[in-house]
This record gives sequence, C-alpha cells and structure tokens, in this order.
Amino acid sequence: MKLDKLLLGFCTGVIAGAILSQSAQKKTMLTSESALEIAKKAFKENGPIDGSWIYAKPEQITKYNLPYKIYRGGITRTINDKVEQYEFLIDAKTGSILEVKQI
Repeated sequence: MKLDKLLLGFCTGVIAGAILSQSAQKKTMLTSESALEIAKKAFKENGPIDGSWIYAKPEQITKYNLPYKIYRGGITRTINDKVEQYEFLIDAKTGSILEVKQI
C-alpha cells in the first residue's frame, strides 16, 4: 500500500514538472507580433518601410549547425521610386535577426 502511494506521488510530480517546464519554455519565446516590431525597428533605421508581414507560427531550423526556433517574415520599402522586398529570419527566443535577404 505504501509503495502504491509513493509511486503515485512520484508519477504526479513528474507529470507536473513536465507541464510546468513546457509552459515556462513557451513564456520565454517572443510573440510573432513582438518579433515583427523588432524587425521593423531595425529596418526603419535605414529609411521608411511600406509594409511588413510575419508567419505567426514559429518553425525549427538549423543554421551554422545550431538549432533555432525562428519566425519568418518580410519587409517592403520604396527607395528612389523602386520597390525593394526583404525576407528575414528572427530568433523567437532572443529577437536577434539571423538572416536578411533581398528578394
């Protein structure tokens, strides 16, 4: 009888720990809206932007042999009457822009 209670308590603790760990991990990630604001702020340092977008669901990639959870987004701007479009990858945890490429 005592072994059953001990085992039940142990299993309950493990399950509760796993749930808390997952919820704490989700809280450390930026929202897609926050990530887009970081990217827009960085792009605005070099001039005005006309439009922007971001995928709301983060994706897992490997870059430089390191795993990252990222948001993928884009910026449109007009420079000298010429439309320029850029795609960016931003780290969902730190907000660091990992890559920018002109389309």
